[in-house]
Amino acid sequence: MELRWQAVEQHLAAHLATHVATHQAAHQAAHQAAHPTQHQAFDHVSAHATSPVQPLIPDPVCAYIYDLPALTQHVQQVVASLPPRCEMYYAIKANSDLPILQTMAPLVAGFEASSGGELDWVRQHFPDAPLLFSGPGKLNSELASAIRYRVTALHAESRHELERLRALLPPGVRMPLYLRVNLALPDLRATTLMMGGKPSGFGIASDQIPALLDWLHGQPAFDLQGFHFHLLSHQLDPDAHLALIEQYLIQVQDWCERFGLDARRVNVGGGIGINYRQPDQQFDWPSFAQGLHRLLAAYPAIELLRFECGRYLTAACGYYAMQVQDIKTSFGQHYLVGRGGTHHFRTPQAQGHSHPFRIMAQEHWPGPRPELRQAKVTVVGQLCTPKDVLASDVPVQRVRVGDVLLFPLAGAYAWHISHTGFLRHAEPDWLVLR
Repeated sequence: MELRWQAVEQHLAAHLATHVATHQAAHQAAHQAAHPTQHQAFDHVSAHATSPVQPLIPDPVCAYIYDLPALTQHVQQVVASLPPRCEMYYAIKANSDLPILQTMAPLVAGFEASSGGELDWVRQHFPDAPLLFSGPGKLNSELASAIRYRVTALHAESRHELERLRALLPPGVRMPLYLRVNLALPDLRATTLMMGGKPSGFGIASDQIPALLDWLHGQPAFDLQGFHFHLLSHQLDPDAHLALIEQYLIQVQDWCERFGLDARRVNVGGGIGINYRQPDQQFDWPSFAQGLHRLLAAYPAIELLRFECGRYLTAACGYYAMQVQDIKTSFGQHYLVGRGGTHHFRTPQAQGHSHPFRIMAQEHWPGPRPELRQAKVTVVGQLCTPKDVLASDVPVQRVRVGDVLLFPLAGAYAWHISHTGFLRHAEPDWLVLR
């Protein structure tokens, strides 16, 4: 998971230069349009005369940058390390922007969608891609879309959902099915985001599975292929994740043997985290992949182990840039006010961390330049809320108005979870390295 700082900064620098030049040209044209007689007079005096237009400071820049070559390399390495009987789907909830999906499509086994809108988006652009449909609270209209789009598998969340689905299925059509299970594991090691292993609105409680399997025996419209587990996210410990997956396999084998099932496919979800607080200490995927080879060798009866990762695949390909437009000191604390904020990049608030960043010094700025040296700074945005904080108490050597703050690890659960309509600020610019 390599961060290509130099390539990203070069691309952003070119965008900044274009932004300034475009702004200056537009300002010059507007001035000439507003004072046409003045320019005609200058033309009579000299063909080389120019209007004394006062420079106008351009609005600061904020932008997302996606590094697609880095994304390709990372996903290729992850997929290539998987053992036989494993496959990787991409959970598009992490980032469904089209350049991301177009890059991922030839690299992964398919896409996982969690809403009718995501189903439509995938089928609009990838009509033949394998497609999983999961998520709680599925609407009848969404179930109908899953039928129409012939999804590869649907992850059922309750018997009531299955009854509604059965009523929608045309005669003779069978729905490939996984049961999403909330498995009770008393020794489950918690992470910062838990969806199961305890009372939860996600999945079917494991103590209800025997009765549901008995009911499914009389339902020819459903093709039960396996079980789906997703108890947690933000997992940073590969050994703990291997142990959790083994618990899934043990449970599935037990159900298959007890109930005479041919449903030995296991979807283990995603759940692998990104270490935002210590970016140099990420999940050890090579160690995890080696352990996965050993684990699957011990369970030859398992037909398929399916992953549907999101954050771990795309986070590192994305960057969020915001240009400093003001510097304030309040009762001894220093604040950098940037163009943008958590309405664009909500990840720090959603995860409760101070997000790392680098300063791209800008040597040319056409206006006053307050600055700080050898100080600790808190980075805030443009919103009318004290929660609009991206980083807190970060030591910096030097920072000035006009410098750019570049936040890495912004390729997943960033723009797509942000409250983009708040205050109706403009969207960021969008830059793509290809």
